[in-house]
Amino acid sequence: MGEWTRPSHSARHLSPQQARRPNDAHAPQPISPLDGRYRAAVADLGNTLSEAGLNKARVHVEVEWLIHLTSHSLLGGTPLPDAQVATLREWAANFGQAEIDKLAEIEATTQHDVKAVEYLVRDQLSAQGLDAIAELTHVCCTSEDINNLSYALTVKQAVADVWRPRFEKVIAEIARQAEQYRELPMMSRTHGQPATPTTLGKELAVFVYRLERQLNQIDDVEYLGKFSGATGTFAAHLAADPNTDWMQVSQEFVEGLGLDWNPLTTQIESHDWQAELYTRIAHANRILHNLATDIWSYISIGYFRQIPVAGATGSSTMPHKVNPIRFENAEANLELSNALLDSLAATLVTSRWQRDLTDSSAQRNIGVAFGHSVLALDNILKGLGQIDAAPDVLAADLDANWEVLGEAIQTVIRAEVASGRSTISDPYAALKDLTRGRRIGQQDLIEFVQALEIGDEARDRLLALTPATYIGDAVRLLDYLKR
Repeated sequence: MGEWTRPSHSARHLSPQQARRPNDAHAPQPISPLDGRYRAAVADLGNTLSEAGLNKARVHVEVEWLIHLTSHSLLGGTPLPDAQVATLREWAANFGQAEIDKLAEIEATTQHDVKAVEYLVRDQLSAQGLDAIAELTHVCCTSEDINNLSYALTVKQAVADVWRPRFEKVIAEIARQAEQYRELPMMSRTHGQPATPTTLGKELAVFVYRLERQLNQIDDVEYLGKFSGATGTFAAHLAADPNTDWMQVSQEFVEGLGLDWNPLTTQIESHDWQAELYTRIAHANRILHNLATDIWSYISIGYFRQIPVAGATGSSTMPHKVNPIRFENAEANLELSNALLDSLAATLVTSRWQRDLTDSSAQRNIGVAFGHSVLALDNILKGLGQIDAAPDVLAADLDANWEVLGEAIQTVIRAEVASGRSTISDPYAALKDLTRGRRIGQQDLIEFVQALEIGDEARDRLLALTPATYIGDAVRLLDYLKR
């Protein structure tokens, strides 16, 4: 084997282009796995939470502002013919690759994204023979008037059309399995140790209840918008037309877009609604993370069996393995989503004085935050579809842990003492001596119960009890999901 030689100084400082070998040549590659490996799973988010989606919303807002001004005969505008309005709206709604390319060309000169949108709209007005109202394009607007409304519209649409349906599907599948396993007894594992039994259905129902509660709170979020000029005072509006109630005009316009109006702002809408939304989605993500780790753990101890996928490989070297990769993938993506959502929620609520641009850079990552959550939802849904409960394993675990009935026995003794049917002192200590740190079987408990000084009815109840029947009202608790 030849001696290793340290690369020359010049070789170590070659540019990537110079150092690239012929077989390294390839098209530019995506950096984010959301735009590469996982693109198909999150592609529909690109319709809204992308640069193109944002620009489409900007065009929509600019066009609707023009129509609002002219239809109300404001600032010298007069109502447009219905056909012209329809053509403008159709053009905005059909925003596509031609407009994307044109905007890129314009922005290369303007070096300003919103100004490029304004010029694009002006070009469309000219194409429709509407040059007479061109000066009403973007009139009285600061860039943030357009941006805040556009972000509110795109985020609202992404939640409604992409994130929420997937979240609901996950809830529905957990609810379906909760009902399927409503009566299936299962050993609880408080602190990882055998504890009072429950049912698998009831444990899944806990997650359904938690997730539905978060969904209700997410649905209650306001999507706020401002449209009040450079520092939120309507100064330019009143300078141009002091006789118009511009606050009313602004409210009607914002609410006409399907948003909630924010009357008191600086140059920017304060983004509190975004922080509230992202915090609530992050909370929902954390509940899903808890679900993923619990299911993973149940798989690990055999409570769930994984259904092999035809043709899939579990391990590159151990052919017997079926790995719980869907839940592991979900964990990682939920953590990444929350890292961004938490950062957005913390960053967006602060703006120096009347405006700084930290929010502009931060908000461009909203789609990434949602993308990781959507990817996690898809993996959880697929993972849930690839598992089956293992009743035999659950039953064997219950039968191996009769000591969990110690709680029931000492509680019954206390009730008997309180009712005057027993004089046993310190029933807890008696059961602790019998069961703590020890494995006892059915016969041990039968002998213990038969020797107790308690009433016959209580004794018979305890003798009939098994770990599999000691589940309290677990089955009936699922009825709360139907309310």
